[in-house]
Amino acid sequence: MTKANAISGILFDKDGTLLDYAKSWVPVNHELARIAAMGDEELARRLLLAGGMDPDTGHVAPDTLLAAGNTVEIAEGMVAAGSPMAVAELSVLFDGLFAQSASMAVAVTDLAGFFAGLHAKGYRLGVASSDNEQSIRHTARRFGFEQYLDYVAGYDSGYGVKPEPGMVLGFCAATGLDPHEIAVVGDNNHDLHMGRTAGAGLTVAVLTGTGSRQSLSAASDYCLNDITELPALLPDGGAPRRAAA
Repeated sequence: MTKANAISGILFDKDGTLLDYAKSWVPVNHELARIAAMGDEELARRLLLAGGMDPDTGHVAPDTLLAAGNTVEIAEGMVAAGSPMAVAELSVLFDGLFAQSASMAVAVTDLAGFFAGLHAKGYRLGVASSDNEQSIRHTARRFGFEQYLDYVAGYDSGYGVKPEPGMVLGFCAATGLDPHEIAVVGDNNHDLHMGRTAGAGLTVAVLTGTGSRQSLSAASDYCLNDITELPALLPDGGAPRRAAA
């Protein structure tokens, strides 16, 4: 049996994996920098650069703060780079911005159909993101796949933060699966390292976010153009449906 044939659950990252990162998050990054800079455009440019984004091209470097950080980490980074605001205040403002921005996100594919297909094959499905849980659930409702999810975890859900293994282990607890039965799918090394640390059966990288084949190769078993290539890796007959613990 191959590692892929043992998979019964799939845990997806959200941004850059289910959502096209550049189309969904570059405008949000500009806005969060303006918030952190309190309207100072020159400071906002410096904050974007400190976060890993070119303010002119919108390119976000792999595994930088804006590519992989959670709300609090981004707020801390903005303050360290010169924002005059407090970390706690920025965190609240950023969480509000991120939740609001879910309504403008651009999906990689028809997510309702994609998740329905995997659910029909018997896979347990979850989303684990460095965004807040409210934003994840808003995204799932907006794109019509909430009913197929067995598990949702954000940085604020109590499972710890990436690349710690807690979100994967929480998925195991919610579904009754063992780590070796789970595939973790993401666009940056925080996702993949989380999966590896938890003992996930597969780590699968996608190129719809900020990572490249070069930056993601060491920590991934497979590197795909996008999530639509994932079903071809998995058994045609589907994984056995396991009862939740």
